[in-house]
Amino acid sequence: MSLPVPDHEFAEPLRQLCQLAAAAIMQHYHSDSAADHSVKDDASPLTAADMAAHDILLEGLADFGLPVLSEESAEDIQAQRRQWSRYWLVDPLDGTKEFLSRTDEFTVNIALVEAHTAVLGVVAVPVAGTVYFGAAGAGAWCWSEDQWRPLRTRPLQASQPVDVLTSRRHRDAALDYYLANIESEGYQARRSYAGSALKFVQLATGEGDCYPRFSPCCEWDTGAGQALVEAAGGAVVDLNGRPLDYNARDSLFSPNFVAVADPQQPLWASLLDRQRAHPGVN
Repeated sequence: MSLPVPDHEFAEPLRQLCQLAAAAIMQHYHSDSAADHSVKDDASPLTAADMAAHDILLEGLADFGLPVLSEESAEDIQAQRRQWSRYWLVDPLDGTKEFLSRTDEFTVNIALVEAHTAVLGVVAVPVAGTVYFGAAGAGAWCWSEDQWRPLRTRPLQASQPVDVLTSRRHRDAALDYYLANIESEGYQARRSYAGSALKFVQLATGEGDCYPRFSPCCEWDTGAGQALVEAAGGAVVDLNGRPLDYNARDSLFSPNFVAVADPQQPLWASLLDRQRAHPGVN
């Protein structure tokens, strides 16, 4: 009996490309110079691993004939992107701070954006050697141990704690308010920590219920994860309940959002209503 595989032309070539980038990242991660880095204009760190993965992904994605917007793209490329209707959105090393802190919680992210929508996403986890793929119409998948397996988000269970996926680095009044409102709705909020796009991965694999984000991040941080979560049955929405869109604003910052595993659950709409209405926390 043949093993299941994603029914999408980009699944295999993107998996292989992400694994090449992940291998380059791991070479740097295990090197004596792994902690060496410069500081970009926005005060975020930049390592040789970021640039190695960037170069590999740009070269590989060139075969598809579409423009590429990477976190490490030059300013002139970023300026051109408003003219694009279909392009690759890339974070070569999502979680550079995690890379430098040696937490293992960093990823390679690729999204395909069409008409302001992330329709396909790939998230590779270099340390684990796994690749996650999701696309509209093709479902969500994990590549591990030389085979694909399908993924599905999980339903919210009223009798179980709500697993809230967050970053160790982001704790603020908005998040505290969101967690308190989960409790006020009669649920227990259980906070779990992960870096980079791993929180989207955990939603897609059925290991979490929601990922609220009320601190700054950029479109290359969310595109691949959103496509993966949506393909697995979840949703990623702004505080007005609308799916995140891409390349629709002058800024590349994403709006505050909540990603959920079970979008039909009324709890989420109630929490968004409260979050919007409370001054100073949204």
